[in-house]
Amino acid sequence: MPPFVFDSFQPRVEKTNKDHPDYRHPLYVGTWKRSIPGRDDDFARDDMDEPHLKRKHALLLKNPAIVKLYGTEFSTFYIATLINLVQLGLAYYLGRTAVHWSIYALTAYFIGGTATGMVGVIIHEACHNLVTGSSVIDRMIGLYTNIVLPVPISQSFRRYHIEHHTWQGVEGMDPDLPLEWEKNLIRGNAVKKILWILIYPIMYVVRGLVMQQQRGHTPGKWEIINVVFTIVMDTVIAKVCGIKGLLYLLLSLWFGYSLHPGAAHFIQEHYTFDDGQETYSYYGVLNIPFMNIGYHNEHHDFQKIPWTKLPILRAIASESYDTLSYHTSWLLVHWKFITQPSMGPQSRVVRDYTTFKQGRSLMRKIREYNNK
Repeated sequence: MPPFVFDSFQPRVEKTNKDHPDYRHPLYVGTWKRSIPGRDDDFARDDMDEPHLKRKHALLLKNPAIVKLYGTEFSTFYIATLINLVQLGLAYYLGRTAVHWSIYALTAYFIGGTATGMVGVIIHEACHNLVTGSSVIDRMIGLYTNIVLPVPISQSFRRYHIEHHTWQGVEGMDPDLPLEWEKNLIRGNAVKKILWILIYPIMYVVRGLVMQQQRGHTPGKWEIINVVFTIVMDTVIAKVCGIKGLLYLLLSLWFGYSLHPGAAHFIQEHYTFDDGQETYSYYGVLNIPFMNIGYHNEHHDFQKIPWTKLPILRAIASESYDTLSYHTSWLLVHWKFITQPSMGPQSRVVRDYTTFKQGRSLMRKIREYNNK
């Protein structure tokens, strides 16, 4: 794509292999049509399993060198430390200094919101054990990174995010799917979509709690530790930085996970801008501060590759990733999602558990096909 083209979405080029056991090979794009508010009442529905495991095997068969990218990235810990120093320093300054409310708010949006978005990426890396490779140490790094978030996120996110990878798009099992009231109330209304994005930090937590209640889950040991740890840290921050300092961190969290350019990845990742494709990557300049979180197809295909090497993966397997639909502007992701009546919270694809398992059962036939 030529530089500086003001376009956020690149449509894919169709490639299919009808002789393959899974008709979606090699891109693993389905035949379903995306759900349109006003025309459709529910999510789009797929007739196969999620695409990433099979695309992973297809890419490894063609590019076995990809496995050399597996590993960890300890520099992520240093970035977490820098963010903690910046955010706690600003919390102290803004909490103990009389500044105009506009300076306070702008700092929380531009610096705090960006830092909070990066914190989310680090917690995401830690939940996949991509910082040190040790589950216990990476959990502790998640807690360490959670210091500048006034709410206990890291350990619950770890559980629900892994469930999202395992059960992507499966009804009643994927905690990333919008709830019934979200899709039924908001539809394609632009004003409602803006308000929905503004409460996205709350909805991210609520969805997990609803899923936990529906499936009879109770908080695990590390989630309880996270709650206690956060209460202690919030108490210390409020005492040292003042209530205004703690509120700065809370406002940073709100801005960073709502109507902020970096938060557009929540929409970019799985909201369907095209028929048949349920996961999208973003290839733009904001991947630099946000640690390549936009490389979402790459991440779902290869969860063992740390953020620093995802662009290398894309380059190695460009025949796949550059053929899939992708975004080049997070600003336009938000703009198009909000302003286009054809998009809303229902712009997702789902499958039931039986369909998912039937799709997965083709793996044996695929292995036999590959060994011919």
